[in-house]
Amino acid sequence: MIDTVLKPMHREGYPFVAAFAAVTAILFWIWYPLGWLGLGLTIWCYYFFRDPRRAVPENAGLVVSPADGVVSLIERAVPPAELGLGPEALIRVSVFMSVFNCHVNRAPIAGKVTAVAYRPGKFFNASLDKASEENERNALAIEIADGRKIAVVQIAGLVARRIVCWARQGTMLRTGERFGLIRFGSRLDVYLPEGVAPQVALGQTMVAGETVIALIGQDQPQRLARVE
Repeated sequence: MIDTVLKPMHREGYPFVAAFAAVTAILFWIWYPLGWLGLGLTIWCYYFFRDPRRAVPENAGLVVSPADGVVSLIERAVPPAELGLGPEALIRVSVFMSVFNCHVNRAPIAGKVTAVAYRPGKFFNASLDKASEENERNALAIEIADGRKIAVVQIAGLVARRIVCWARQGTMLRTGERFGLIRFGSRLDVYLPEGVAPQVALGQTMVAGETVIALIGQDQPQRLARVE
């Protein structure tokens, strides 16, 4: 029960939780009922920056979700031009994170980061299609063992105002390894290599580092699903 309620918190959250706690103490001093409101917000902030351990599958060729959330889009789209992956449209799987999801981002597959490109932009609702093109974003290209590349893009949302990325060009990432986070609501896009079909469906709930998005090196049709 304790492990279910008390989750590890990422260090990025320490100053935010400390600030919320300080304000809560002042609110209790001003008016007791306001203090309870502040306490609730402090607990929410702690849970926002939670960083739970995940059971990451290590089979070769597995592409896992880079984020907790819901699959909001599956479509063909051209990867961000700044990554230099060419003008051809690839299958893009978008995972939308609400303010209640864990926001630590994980590498979708093992490989070498060949490009990291930040681009400033707007702050539309991250669930909208145009967010991929117009919102602030940080894009990574990851080269896998067979030489193909996968793009993963952190996109700021309506509330999010800070994209954090620890990976740099030349970094070797393991599948499911933490590489960044986005504060307060956002989205991640994964661009799959040509010929690789997604194994998730629209509306599916994703778990970062665990849910398999696609299988590389295996001839699998796109997965279908129904809602019951």
